[in-house]
Amino acid sequence: QVQLVESGGGLAQAGDSLRLSCAASGLTFSTYAMGWFRRAPGKERESVAAITWNGGSVNYADSVKGRFTISRDNAKRTVDLQMNNLKREDTAVYYCAARLWYWSQELGAWNYWGQGTQVTVAS
Repeated sequence: QVQLVESGGGLAQAGDSLRLSCAASGLTFSTYAMGWFRRAPGKERESVAAITWNGGSVNYADSVKGRFTISRDNAKRTVDLQMNNLKREDTAVYYCAARLWYWSQELGAWNYWGQGTQVTVAS
């Protein structure tokens, strides 16, 4: 049974940093691309960042470029999202997702999802 468990969310002030982590089990982690998505209140779920199975390629939403960094540790079976210079508009539930090999911007292309972790940024 595949499980993706997010952690690290919470309340932050604008300009602060938070680091989200996603721990994976039940899959061959090193063959899966990993992604972070978010759903803000009243909005659709959107892609935030993604990384290929070997970390060779990453992708970021324009809104987070230069502020967020995705990384993975295949030995630990984790994928992290370092979020710097947080803005109020980053407030959302953040989800971790997995799909084989390469990332996709299509939400339906991702096979496994975590339950999400809340990030709230106060101004």
